[in-house]
Amino acid sequence: MKNMTIDEFAQIVASDSPVPGGGSIAALCGALSAALAEMVANLTVGKKKYADSKEEMTDIISKASALRDKLLNYIEEDSLAYNKVMEAYKLPKETEQEKSLRLSEIEEGLKIAASVPLKVAETSFEILPLAQAVVLRGNSNSVTDALVGAMMARTGVLSAVLNIRINLDSIKDSEFVKVLKEKADFLEVETIKFEKKILELSPFK
Repeated sequence: MKNMTIDEFAQIVASDSPVPGGGSIAALCGALSAALAEMVANLTVGKKKYADSKEEMTDIISKASALRDKLLNYIEEDSLAYNKVMEAYKLPKETEQEKSLRLSEIEEGLKIAASVPLKVAETSFEILPLAQAVVLRGNSNSVTDALVGAMMARTGVLSAVLNIRINLDSIKDSEFVKVLKEKADFLEVETIKFEKKILELSPFK
């Protein structure tokens, strides 16, 4: 999916296919956030005015690029996880053995479907300190790009958290649910606080 044109991707999202859906869009938001942080850092490196930031911005370019690649791959991974759950629901359930196998496959599929958006949320959260750095010490002509990047990272995290929660609702493994719920709750709270802190740096308040 990451190799589609923007128009192709938008058309398949708009179709009657359930995938790619919100989970893949969350990953895309995170990838675009990383790309904006990377862009602002690239627009800062080499500028005499920002010579003191060169090393930090070069490091941000490398980190943001790696995060962007991971998130672009999660677009497809999220859709594949959803398909695995749907395939499990279609398994036969005539005999007790078939029923047991079907329930086991559904549970396993749901765990994967909850784990992928957790990776999206955690990876998107990693972009926030990069966004903050480029807001503070990046090229001031691109400060709004950096701020939009922070907002997109927030959207990536919170959108992914929603997808974690909807899958947790159907999982029977209480320990698994507890662990992922705690992680999702933490990411939600910390992301909202972090974004607020970054947006307060805006010169256009």
